[in-house]
Amino acid sequence: MATTLPPPSKRQRTAQAELARAQQDVDTIPDNLGSIRVQFLDQATGESAGPPVSVPVRDATVKNLELLLNTLQRNDASERIPYRFTYTSDANRLDNALDISDDLYHSLLKPGLKTTEDSISLQYTPQAIFRVRAVSRCSSSIPGHGEAILATAFSPSSSSRLVTGSGDSTARIFDCDTGTPVHTLKGHTSWVLVVSWSSDDSIIATGSMDNTVRLWNPKTGEPLGSPLKGHSKWITSLAWEPYHLQTPGRPRLASSSKDATVRVWDVVSKRIELVLSGHKGSVSCVRWGGTGKIYTCSHDKTVKIWNANEGTLDHTLSSHAHWVNHLALSTDFVLRTAYHDHTGAVPPTQEGKIAAAKERFDKAATINNEIVERLVTASDDFTMYLWEPSKSTKPLARLLGHQKQVNHVTFSADGLLIASSGWDNHVKLWNARDGKFIATLRGHVGTVYMTCFSADSRLLVSGSKDTTLKVWDMRTAKLKEDLPGHQDEVYAVDWSPDGSKVASGGKDKAVRVWRH
Repeated sequence: MATTLPPPSKRQRTAQAELARAQQDVDTIPDNLGSIRVQFLDQATGESAGPPVSVPVRDATVKNLELLLNTLQRNDASERIPYRFTYTSDANRLDNALDISDDLYHSLLKPGLKTTEDSISLQYTPQAIFRVRAVSRCSSSIPGHGEAILATAFSPSSSSRLVTGSGDSTARIFDCDTGTPVHTLKGHTSWVLVVSWSSDDSIIATGSMDNTVRLWNPKTGEPLGSPLKGHSKWITSLAWEPYHLQTPGRPRLASSSKDATVRVWDVVSKRIELVLSGHKGSVSCVRWGGTGKIYTCSHDKTVKIWNANEGTLDHTLSSHAHWVNHLALSTDFVLRTAYHDHTGAVPPTQEGKIAAAKERFDKAATINNEIVERLVTASDDFTMYLWEPSKSTKPLARLLGHQKQVNHVTFSADGLLIASSGWDNHVKLWNARDGKFIATLRGHVGTVYMTCFSADSRLLVSGSKDTTLKVWDMRTAKLKEDLPGHQDEVYAVDWSPDGSKVASGGKDKAVRVWRH
């Protein structure tokens, strides 16, 4: 009797189907379509990169369009800039923008949006010139903390210094190059819940369950004066005043608390400058925007926007039906790093630093010649909302898809993508322009606590209750690296601003540093 082969498994069937689909797609652009006229427009300024160019439809792939645009802009082969192309029927509206993912035929001609008779205006956005490599191995596991690690943050200037906050009432500064603890920041009497570096790298702020905020010198590990006392319950979030808005030598810090208030501190005199009271429940997150606004979200289901100089309430955004857990700004990355960029060059003067920080912020926030700061909020009602508070108190989009509470949300460094993570074990990707859903990143088998983008926006790292970190490729929306190693839940993760390292911490009390 002949041996019969077992039926193919589900994995084999999906692999065969994907292979068949790939082979079908290889050569589906017809040869007889001729050419199409393409006009390139800068998305930030609306200016044209040159006259319309006639491109054969067969060759109108993203890679070829990129080469063509670099040629029009007379960029050398060594200075080639990668671009992202979008098509919109109305140049003044970005909510109906369509990303060109592969080529013009599949994106515009086949769906019938355009014909070869039309002239197509493509908006282009430069992507990061430098490329961050995916971290793939644990270079050091650093013990030291006596309890779970609750927060981690890299220095904005380099990947060699890291600060962590823990349930053992201390924060610690680590040297990530040698994998050793440098300073232990002792003073808090309860869990250290949040840690934050000032954008000029000169002060570390820590917020604790003992209701105080403390400031530290990152070079010596010494406390800078007495603790900042005023809150009546624990500190939930910290936000520094953006570098380009600071009075030189007098940075300010905003702290949010479970006592339903936000306090703005002058960190030099240790005085409370403003108390922002208006929320009726615990304030879960605070962000200080580059246009002089403070954004807060709360368990009272609202998001409030305050004027940072007068302390007055500008707007209340109320669309969520449950606690608002987290919020993120489209300019978070440039506000965090101020004048530090991937080249490592630091301006020598104070004025130069402020000008560089302002220039980086303006470049990141400019869309169609306007400074636009977008805001995204995540809630226990399973949804997120995308807002543009400078124009409307109504949300731009409602982001639906999570099956359970959403606990963390973040913008990519270039402000074009949003990643959200929740209790449904999934990470979801969204278009930050119009809030459209892009993909679900499946792989974790426990709650995903936190995600963080690389500095070039091409990769995303996520930390989960399932003890693993996972690195995802944003172009394919697929898993790039699986990073097991922690012995227990991973609560905090951060990708260094220069892209070379990832740090993670959690319930197993060890800080792990990952590199490629």
